[in-house]
Amino acid sequence: MRKRFIVLAASSGLLSIAAISATVAATAHRVASASGKPAIGSYGFDESGMDRSVAPGDDFYLYANGDWAKKTPIPADRSNFGMFSVLDDLSFERTRDILQAEQSDPASKIGALYASFLDEKGVEARGIAPVQPELAAIRAIATKADYAAALGKALRAGVVGPIDATVGIDDKNPDKMIVQVSQGGLGLPDRDYYLKSDASMVETRAAYVAYMEKLFGLAGEPDGAARAKAVLDFETRIAEAQWTRVDSRDSDKVYNPFLRADFDSKAPGFDWKAYFTAAGLEGPHDFLVSQPSAIAGAASAIAAAPLPVLKDYLWIQTLDGAAPYLSKAFVDANFAFHGTVLNGTPENRARWKRAVDLVNSSMGEAVGQKYVARYFPPEAKAAADQLVRNIIAAWDKRLQNLSWMDPGTKAEARAKLAAFRPKIGYPSKWRDYSALRVDAHDLYGNVERASEFDWQRKLNKLGKPADRAEWFMTPMEINAYANPAWNEIVFPAAILQPPFFDPKADPAINYGGIGAVIGHELSHHFDDQGRKYDKTGRLADWWTPQDVQRFTALTDRLVKQYDAYEPLPGLHIQGALTLGENIADLAGLTVSHDAYLMALKGKPAPALGGFTGDQRFYLGWAQVWRRSYREANLRQRLLTDPHSPSEQRTATVRNLDPWYGAYKPAPGTKLYLAPADRVRIW
Repeated sequence: MRKRFIVLAASSGLLSIAAISATVAATAHRVASASGKPAIGSYGFDESGMDRSVAPGDDFYLYANGDWAKKTPIPADRSNFGMFSVLDDLSFERTRDILQAEQSDPASKIGALYASFLDEKGVEARGIAPVQPELAAIRAIATKADYAAALGKALRAGVVGPIDATVGIDDKNPDKMIVQVSQGGLGLPDRDYYLKSDASMVETRAAYVAYMEKLFGLAGEPDGAARAKAVLDFETRIAEAQWTRVDSRDSDKVYNPFLRADFDSKAPGFDWKAYFTAAGLEGPHDFLVSQPSAIAGAASAIAAAPLPVLKDYLWIQTLDGAAPYLSKAFVDANFAFHGTVLNGTPENRARWKRAVDLVNSSMGEAVGQKYVARYFPPEAKAAADQLVRNIIAAWDKRLQNLSWMDPGTKAEARAKLAAFRPKIGYPSKWRDYSALRVDAHDLYGNVERASEFDWQRKLNKLGKPADRAEWFMTPMEINAYANPAWNEIVFPAAILQPPFFDPKADPAINYGGIGAVIGHELSHHFDDQGRKYDKTGRLADWWTPQDVQRFTALTDRLVKQYDAYEPLPGLHIQGALTLGENIADLAGLTVSHDAYLMALKGKPAPALGGFTGDQRFYLGWAQVWRRSYREANLRQRLLTDPHSPSEQRTATVRNLDPWYGAYKPAPGTKLYLAPADRVRIW
């Protein structure tokens, strides 16, 4: 489980919402550009998606989005669908146009990489042959030391074993890059998939065994069923030692400095020298270990397991990672498990979409440079920059007036805000891919070389100052993230579009949409984990104990509020797991409403569509969270995702006094909270 930045939306399948189909959305963008009208509706909100038969106080999500939910099917190649999905489709179509044009240039690496994925005939003819050298090397492992070296080598190819390692930021010295070691290696999404005994988890484990047996069979290996069961048993032992996602999101708990010698004494039974040497990490480096007991448990599990089982485990991990780039039989088997079993998706994405995905993940900034030049004009960046400044100003004002924080801590909080670094649209400098070799007729080789290239790029960071100009998303991504260690928020160009942001839309819609999202990301620097980082981005204790006590009393109430939601029978939202995102939704919406009122400069907002300005503000928020899920995908998210489902993200309005003034929900309606029960943090 590698350390991740705090993102707006889960990356798996992307968060989703939609008022219109991808085709209509693309057309609307063109029409808006040509006509000067908003891309959606007459003022930026899709009224046709509302269900006015639902009282806002009973279910604000359905009131704003119910008719859309009834009439918008989830496409067969999606596990969930909504407005993120619409923009994702638009981004993919634009990227495809770029890559198709690049194919005509023999010198274009992104064009060659795209072409190699589309060479379906050549990929089919090669079958399993491209991955056979790795599989043969695994078969040749003769000792546990060989096995440790094989795990280290696998890291370079993007295959994560029971122990994961990467190069990342040192949270207590954010200008330094450090080797981070963490738990990993599960073929199922989370430890709960191995340890829970409900029928759904039992069925999923059986399907996982069947999938592994299928991979053994496709590769011509004997005794697939027994070997697959042994691999599951080994992974179960790893899962038993792993930390929960709640513990793994605690910045203090996961900051554990290790010396190189500490691994041998604190996690015995594993050849650490062979592992780190093969990965290129053996040397005079400093280390951080996220979950020490889980690492010790993984080392113990490896020491106890028979070598043939360990080899089969790595064999499966390697072939599972390679399967999407091999012949159709492997692609179909891989999708049937990961797509259909785990997420409920009936059909795989079109091959061109998977090709775009590979290019974006392997050479994203090479594509992004061309994407920005075509689709993100300077005026769009300027408008977004101004919105960010407005939200920061509103945050500062709210901090000044905060009643529960001590004056000294409040001054430090404002200093942290003043030192804030927004990154909007695209990087200030682009990544250099000149050392990466790409062959238009060698898909799997391209994937291998891209993984090795990226790994070497990470290794090159060690011993050098951190590059704070670096981005960890591409301009084409429909997402955003907060990086507390660098005191920054990052908004890629592709998310700065309707319904999130439309310069021609009503300001209330923009502030309820992108404004609240900007406030969301800003607030991550002051949520239950982000608050632990000071104005330099250093993990430090800068709050008084009394501040922490008062803050925790408020956040505990938010945990209980979300614990009560039950999106699937018997499966509740985990309030502790989703706390950071729930704080961010609540705070982002609160501060953006302040910014909206500041933008009005004391003047009343006009009525549009029969709605007041405040009513439209909250409709703008609800619209961006339009999304429907397949049950398997929702189940996985409730177990693993730090974000609450969209309906409950929308429902955070129940804590906001201005929402009550706008919609006047009656006591007794489902969302209604008495003033004393509303959670007000910032």
